[in-house]
Amino acid sequence: MSIALVTGGSRGLGRDMALKLAQSGHDVLLTYVSNAGAAETVVSEITALGRRAHALPLDVADAQAFPAFFETVRAALRSVFDAERFDYLVNNAGVGLNTPFQETTVEDFDLMMNVHLKSAFFLTQGALELLNNGGGVVNISSGLTRFSYPGYDAYATMKGGVETLTKYMAKSLGARGIRVNVLAPGAIETDFNSGAVRDTPDLNQALAAQTALGRVGVPEDVGGVVAFLCSDEARWITGTRIEASGGMFL
Repeated sequence: MSIALVTGGSRGLGRDMALKLAQSGHDVLLTYVSNAGAAETVVSEITALGRRAHALPLDVADAQAFPAFFETVRAALRSVFDAERFDYLVNNAGVGLNTPFQETTVEDFDLMMNVHLKSAFFLTQGALELLNNGGGVVNISSGLTRFSYPGYDAYATMKGGVETLTKYMAKSLGARGIRVNVLAPGAIETDFNSGAVRDTPDLNQALAAQTALGRVGVPEDVGGVVAFLCSDEARWITGTRIEASGGMFL
């Protein structure tokens, strides 16, 4: 039995990651920040697949809450999964920001840092006691670290930090056989960033025109890549960036 912890697993990309992991034979522990109903729906979908699942609240912007969170993880592992440890951590939870460089505030910057970079650093650090040797970590970045698009200055800066952090994690945790990789999605039709890509036809079409495969992505284009990285087939991949963007801005 293998157990994966997916942050932000109640919606969007995280939901599809959780479902694809379950379809691949993993039990899933997922987190949500406010919508418990959506999280429980995902839990029900996973249990319908014959796997065990449980949802826990977590605000990844609050690193001070991580020690208490891992106590709830420890309790859930014992009560729901009959386990002491888990195997994979997917640092997916995030929020968007589309604000010009000149207008980005300190508060904007700090939010992006806390949610995307600080959380990946300290949530992984806090998970180490419960993470099995030979397991893995998947960090979520963005195609915006390879190309630039107006307004994503602060967001992409943090994702660039996540990509550098991934290499250091891979080196630091390699002695335990823990693989650490980073997945960088392109433009995806979700409610992320107020549903901009999904709900703005002009933006959607403009991005599709700059994508080799001729469309923007959907969540189902991404979850399977996470499931692959959390499998034995990817056992020799670590410290690596994989972009799932359909070939944006080639």
